[in-house]
Amino acid sequence: MKTFSTSKELGDYISEQKKDGLTIGFVPTMGALHKGHLSLVQYSKQNCDVTVVSIFVNPTQFNDKGDLERYPRMPELDAKLLDDAGCDILFLPAVQEIYPEPDTRVFDFGQLDKVMEGAHRPGHFNGVAQVVSRLFDIVKPYRAFFGLKDFQQLAIVREMVRQLKFDIEIVAAPIVRDSDGLALSSRNMLLNDVQRKSAPLIAKTLFEAKEKANKIPVAYLKEWVINSINKDAELKVEYFDIVNAETLQSVNSWGDANEVFACIAVQVGKIRLIDNLRLV
Repeated sequence: MKTFSTSKELGDYISEQKKDGLTIGFVPTMGALHKGHLSLVQYSKQNCDVTVVSIFVNPTQFNDKGDLERYPRMPELDAKLLDDAGCDILFLPAVQEIYPEPDTRVFDFGQLDKVMEGAHRPGHFNGVAQVVSRLFDIVKPYRAFFGLKDFQQLAIVREMVRQLKFDIEIVAAPIVRDSDGLALSSRNMLLNDVQRKSAPLIAKTLFEAKEKANKIPVAYLKEWVINSINKDAELKVEYFDIVNAETLQSVNSWGDANEVFACIAVQVGKIRLIDNLRLV
């Protein structure tokens, strides 16, 4: 595995690969890698000739300075995991490499970034669009791979690609879960033992909600999910919504959309976990 820290060195190397007719797959990450990230690497390896993974904790997408400071960083371990997984290129840029000048761009995503994560983390998705578009400019991949756990982020990235006319295929990969159902997340390692024992209730409740979908009114199901999770003293629902998968807007009845997803954010102590599941 080759490692680059500057855009120019990486860009020059990728250009040489493209001259040989090779396709570039890209997995952008913030590090603290787990099996979910590594599954994206495998998807890329299966669908592209050369796989590039970036590790960059992007400051512009954190509206909570404490969350930015707490975010786990372990580049040496991450590099070994990627090497073992068969990653071809690791891009490890410093902040000034991604933002040689302050990025003042403001994106308009209509209603996509006004709900759920966007409503609770002002500016978050603008920061995501800034960093992903910058990375796309540097890597110039054929395909880019994202996990469905960040369901709203995926919609934002697709809209950003459309607006900026990137010729990049965005590939969504399924959520990878632990044996107890908890969606894998870099933040899981910040949970203490008691919190980690409680956290699987989030996924358990979503899967039970899927069984209830179409059988009870949407409003009743929302109330049931929130109450079920909040009964655990370690968990506090920040938001739960049942939405149209395309527009991300709330549905009022099961027939309002062809695809309906349940999306949730839960505070577990100071740690914030998200999850989602298709209901219909």
